[in-house]
Order: sequence, then C-alpha cells, then structure tokens
Amino acid sequence: MRDGRLHGADARTRPVLITGGAGFIGTNLADRLLRDGGRVIVYDDLSRPGVERNVAWLTAVHGDRVEVIRADLLKGESLAPAVARAGCVFHFAAQVAVTTSLADPARDFAVNAAGTIRLLEAVRACPEPPPLVFSSTNKVYGDLADLALVEEADRYRPQDPRDGLGVPETRGIDLHSPYGCSKGAADQYVLDYARSYGLDTCVFRMSCIYGPHQFGTEDQGWVAHFLIAALEDRPITLFGTGKQVRDILFVDDLVQAFLLARRNMQTLRGQAFNIGGGPSNAVSLLEVIDLIAAQEGRMPRLLTGPWRTGDQPWYVSDTRRFSGLTGWRPAVTAADGIGRLHRWLREGRGQDAAPQAVPQAVPRPATAAVR
Repeated sequence: MRDGRLHGADARTRPVLITGGAGFIGTNLADRLLRDGGRVIVYDDLSRPGVERNVAWLTAVHGDRVEVIRADLLKGESLAPAVARAGCVFHFAAQVAVTTSLADPARDFAVNAAGTIRLLEAVRACPEPPPLVFSSTNKVYGDLADLALVEEADRYRPQDPRDGLGVPETRGIDLHSPYGCSKGAADQYVLDYARSYGLDTCVFRMSCIYGPHQFGTEDQGWVAHFLIAALEDRPITLFGTGKQVRDILFVDDLVQAFLLARRNMQTLRGQAFNIGGGPSNAVSLLEVIDLIAAQEGRMPRLLTGPWRTGDQPWYVSDTRRFSGLTGWRPAVTAADGIGRLHRWLREGRGQDAAPQAVPQAVPRPATAAVR
C-alpha cells in the first residue's frame, strides 16, 4: 500500500466487490474472478426479474467463495463494511432503461447518481481506498445528431470515412433523457473523485454488451431479447428503420477489459474509455435479425414502431485509446457471439437461462429499442 491506496498483493488478497453483481455483466465478471481463484462479494437488491437464477448458479458452482449481500445501494448499513473489505470495486448497480427513466426520473436519478455518490463516499472513507471501475454508457454522447450519415439498404454509415473509426472520448458530453443525465452525472462524479480526492477510479462508457446470463427485455439487452423472442416464435418490433448500427461486444471480451483495467489502474486512473466491439463488430438491427435467422433456420416475424427518445441512428466505439494503453482487443465476432448466446439460451432454458420474457397467458409482440 502507498499513498493511502491499495496496491499489488494487498488488493489481490481481498475479495472483489461487485455492485449489481447478480446482473448479467456482474455474474460473468464474478464467475471469471472466482474461476481464477479469487473471492467475490455480490451486492445486489435482486430486484431485476431472473437475477435470482444468476445468484443460485454462482453459489452452486463456486460455493462459499462468493458472498451475496442482498441490499439496496441507497439504504442500510451494509455498504460501507463491504467496501472496507474489498480489494477492488466494480460498480454496475443501476437503473438501466431510458423508458423507465422517462416514467420516473426521480427514481432514476436516485439510483444512478445518488447511489454512485453513496458508494464513492464509502470508498473515500476507507483508510486504504480500493480502486473502483464504473460502468457508464454511450448515452452520455447524446443522439449524435451532428454526425452526417448515409442510409444504405440495411444500415446507416458515416458520410466521412474518418467517423467510421468510431466515437472517441474527446467528443463532448451531450446528455439526452433522464437516463443519460443520471448516468452522465455519475460518470463525472467518478472521474472527479480521482481529481478531487485522489481515488483510483476509471470509467467505461459502454456500447451494447451481450452474452450468457442476460435477461433481455424490451427496454434493455436487445440482442438477447431478439433471440428470446425468436426462440418463442414471437414477432420482434423494430423501432425506427431497423438500420440503426451498434458495435456489439460479447461479455467475455468485456470481462477481459475489466480485468485489464484493474491491473492497469495506475495508468488509467481518472480517465473515461469508450468500450465496445469497435468497427469490426458494428452491426445494424436488420443484420442481427439475419444472424438470428441463420441460427434458427427461419426468419423471425417482424413489426415496426416509431423512433424512441434518445435512440442513436449510429453508434460505434473508438476503442483505440484503451487498446493502446492495455493491449486489449475484442476476440469474439458478432456472428460467433450471437451463436454462443443462441446455444446458451436453447440449452439452458428452464435451468439458468432467461425466464419467460412475457406472461404466456397474454401473448404480445417482442419490442426493443437499441441501447
């Protein structure tokens, strides 16, 4: 330990705290850490449908090396002691849907902004503050309305080839929707606590992540949601034209990025990084539908709907800065990753796979906005 912060062996011998650790990303990170011989504290209120299955799976596979604390980030006295025991903190607990933020902006702010402040204060209060990595969002860049696009048969593409390299971290923050505002505020607080208080923090502004243990819904986790709808033979509603483009990133590649951030915190501290699949994994909704059709052997049924608030026609992460500092590169292609998730959903349904996305007694179309 030096400068009042945990380093090296001091940090590695302590458990890793994952807020929102029962969720899709938290479960995959926890599993990797536990398989590598570490210990994990999962801190989660278990409010998201289906995450109890993730907790049951983690404890069944890893036993008492995973500790589960069921608690609200905004309430109770269990947060500070958990932080004080941690060698590193990964902060994933959040309200994750734009639509939910529009319906209840006060709750969205409380969870995303105030909850992050409470966690940061718990970290700051430690005699040896653990490093913290925060999961932010590409939504902090707004709708990218100034980006000139060309509409092609099945996707949008930037008019200027230089923009095709992706959105860099130097692009200005432009917060749209209550969700964008609350996550953007949390993003900035995490960075400022490095400046103002000397904490070891960094921010991942993430694009669309997908993979096993994801319970995709109409508001968040669209790749998994599309696959679940196709497996259940429900129609998929594409909001907008379906030509919206995202650089999707398989969760194993994201987990590797998180581990590299932990390992290189002294280099990365106080900085934000755009993390996604990059230009090589940029796909439109229509192209993902085609990949799903290839897995299913038939084309899913499609419906259309109007554009949704804050939806970007095109977003691809420029990941070169993080790659240059850590050597990280995505290894799983979009086609391979969608195939892996499809197999997991087919093989795991009724066990640790996604629960039914909608009540079976009241069938309705699957819908999804791109997040």
